[in-house]
Amino acid sequence: MKLRWPMHTILLLFLLSAGCDSQGSQQALPSPSPAGGDSPPELSGTIVMLTNRIDLIENGTFKGYADKFNKKYPGANVEFEGLSNYATDILVRLSTKDAGDVLLLPVNLPAKELGLFFEPLTDELAAQEKFTTFATYDGKRYGLSTGTTTSGIVYNKQAFKKAGIEKVPQTLNEFYAASAKLKQAGIIPLYMNYGAVWPLRDWGDNLVNYMSGNPDYLNNMVHEDSPWKIGNEWGQALEIARTMLAKGYVEDQLFSNNWEISKTMLAKGEAGMYLQGNWTIRQILDAGAKSEDIGFFPFPYDNSTSHNALLNPDWFIGVSRYSNNKELAMAWVKFFVTETSYTTNSGFLPADDTEEPSMPQYSEFLSYHPKLIEATVQSDAFIDMSNRAKLSFWSGDYIQELLAAPDLQKAFDVLNEKWKEARAGQ
Repeated sequence: MKLRWPMHTILLLFLLSAGCDSQGSQQALPSPSPAGGDSPPELSGTIVMLTNRIDLIENGTFKGYADKFNKKYPGANVEFEGLSNYATDILVRLSTKDAGDVLLLPVNLPAKELGLFFEPLTDELAAQEKFTTFATYDGKRYGLSTGTTTSGIVYNKQAFKKAGIEKVPQTLNEFYAASAKLKQAGIIPLYMNYGAVWPLRDWGDNLVNYMSGNPDYLNNMVHEDSPWKIGNEWGQALEIARTMLAKGYVEDQLFSNNWEISKTMLAKGEAGMYLQGNWTIRQILDAGAKSEDIGFFPFPYDNSTSHNALLNPDWFIGVSRYSNNKELAMAWVKFFVTETSYTTNSGFLPADDTEEPSMPQYSEFLSYHPKLIEATVQSDAFIDMSNRAKLSFWSGDYIQELLAAPDLQKAFDVLNEKWKEARAGQ
């Protein structure tokens, strides 16, 4: 049974316990060493980083980063802990102050509450951030983005060839037709990862933003009593996913968490497609695929001739307010973002807009001329509304419930009623 704690419960626990640790946020950080200077000898000890990238813990990539960091700071040691459902699990960990020293910032934490759980970054680190409206409050920055992503269809070219698909689908009808050919060829057309739950976010929160062409689509929901409608982007996005399920164009084992298995299946051509971010490509290559066999194209969510795609920052990384070694944690954040190959290994896009992407798959994606829309930060008003309505945005849970609902309109009615009540009480 998955434990779900609404944000107001977490904050209540925090406030009740704050008196026991009133000095925790008052200690000034030691001055950083001069740029280019030798590592200070007092920069030592052990810190723990919480992450969603369990695969990079298991394959030794993170240990390699830690070993390199240890060469720079001989007295320093970095350990890692992976959370399988990070978006949900990290809220519980924060509520108990058991969140390690360095961690990824929860996406559903209001900006005004960042200072309750995270340490402000140094001016030097804050100046490096590209997505300037994210992870900040009252002039202070609390996190650095670990990469830039966009979402689309990651596909296996050999699977397409086996199914007789001669060109990449550019409309929704062509997408359905390609799915039918893949199924007829004995290939899973699209691995939805229904059982893993979190991948379903791309069928909801992410998709409605770029289908509408408005990165503030979710933020604007706070002005409506009934934002979920069959005829708007929510209805259109969910109907596509429900059609894929109804026609058997997705995996059979819906309730099994086969995320790691699915990457191998796509790498081998046993599955044809994902709807996921470009960061997935690197993992599929690591699962055994040849780079030339994996492609990437914008999701054709309707039958028009052009489509939008959203540019998102990936998770932001920051320092826990409750870390006992904040200076070392700050040094690790800087090292992780600027001196490791994490961005490349994760298949992220270059942080610098002037750099050419190294991934041929992203070059293919751009060749279809999508309209790229840069994401905006979720407003505190929206986060507060979603918490009041007890809707687990970003976790994928409620998307799974909408996909399973016998009647989508009735399921929307339930969500709209929760939303209306939350608005009334705001």
